[in-house]
Amino acid sequence: MTADGVQRVSATALGPWPGSDPVEATRIIRGELGDPHIPFLAELPDRGVGSDALGRTGSLLVELPLDVQPHGWRLVDRPGKDLQRARSALATDLNVLADVAGEEDVSAPQLKIQILGPMGLAAGLHLHNGERALLDYGARRDIAESLAAGVAEHLGRIAAAVPGAEIVVQVDEPDIAAVMGGTIPTASGYRTLRSIGGEEVTGAWRVVIDALKAAGAVEVVVSVPEIEAPIERIIAAGADGVAIPLRALTSRQWEQLAGAVEAGKKIWAGALTPSPGDGNLARAAHVVETIWRPWRQLGLPAAALGGIRVTPSTGLAHLTPSEARSVLTRLTQVADGLDQLAQG
Repeated sequence: MTADGVQRVSATALGPWPGSDPVEATRIIRGELGDPHIPFLAELPDRGVGSDALGRTGSLLVELPLDVQPHGWRLVDRPGKDLQRARSALATDLNVLADVAGEEDVSAPQLKIQILGPMGLAAGLHLHNGERALLDYGARRDIAESLAAGVAEHLGRIAAAVPGAEIVVQVDEPDIAAVMGGTIPTASGYRTLRSIGGEEVTGAWRVVIDALKAAGAVEVVVSVPEIEAPIERIIAAGADGVAIPLRALTSRQWEQLAGAVEAGKKIWAGALTPSPGDGNLARAAHVVETIWRPWRQLGLPAAALGGIRVTPSTGLAHLTPSEARSVLTRLTQVADGLDQLAQG
C-alpha cells in the first residue's frame, strides 16, 4: 500500500522451496520480496519426514499426536520421534527467520505463512485401522478443532520472530475437489470415500479462519486447484480471498472471482507456471496480459487490480534455488506491470 493508502499489486509464492538450507532460503526470499511484496516462511520438503506439508501442519495439532507408518502419517495415542522431528524443523526455521530478519536494515511489513487446511489434513492423515481420517465424521471435526487450537500458539511464535510484521496466512486445500467429489480411495483401493458435503467443508474452514483471525492474522486466503474450485464456499467461510491457478479457469470461475473482487476480497493469481531451466519463464508482459485480458472482459475497473497478489501456479521445490529466485524476480516484474495498469 502506498503512503496515500492506495493498494499495490504484490507478489509472493506458495511456500514449497528447493533444497534443505533454511538460511539460504530465507535470505533469498526476503531479498527478492521487499515491500510491497510479501516474503514467506519456506517449506523445505527435501529435508525429509516432518518437513512435508502434512507433517509440518500436523505438528501444530493440539492433543492429536502423529507418527509415520508405511502408508503415511497416522493419528496415534502418544507423540513419537517423527512428530518431534517435524516440530524441531519448524522451530529451526523460526529461529533462522528471526536471525535473518533481525539483520535487516528495513524489514518487510508483512510475512506470509502457509498451513494445510482441515480437509487436506483429514484426507492425508490415517486412523489406527489404516483408513483415512476423512472417513470418520468425529475425526474430521476433531482435526478442524485441533488445528484451530494450534494456530494461535503458532502465530504467536511467528510474531515473536518478526516483531511488528503483519501475518498473512494461506490455508492450502490441494485435495478439495476429490474430498467433495468422493473420489479418494479407501485403504483397500476397491472403493472410494463418501463425498463431504459443502456445508461441512465451509464450517470446518470457518472454524480455522476464525481462529487465525482471533490470533492476529491480518489476511487469510484459501488456496485450491482450479479444477472444480469451490470459490463461493471459500468466501462464505469468511476468507479474505482465494488463491488459485489461472491456467484452466472457466468463464464461470472468472465470474465468481469477479464477484469476490467486487465484494472487496483478494485474488491470489497463480499466473506463472515454472518448469526447470531459468530460460523457461514466460515474459512478464505475457503474464500480465493473461490477467488483464479477462479483467477487462469482465468489466472490472483497473484500480481493482490492487487487490491482486501474483504467485506461481505451483510450489517451487522442484526447481533449483537459482531457478526459484528467478521465479520470484519475474513475479515482482508482473506485479509491477499490473500496478502500472492499476495506477493508470
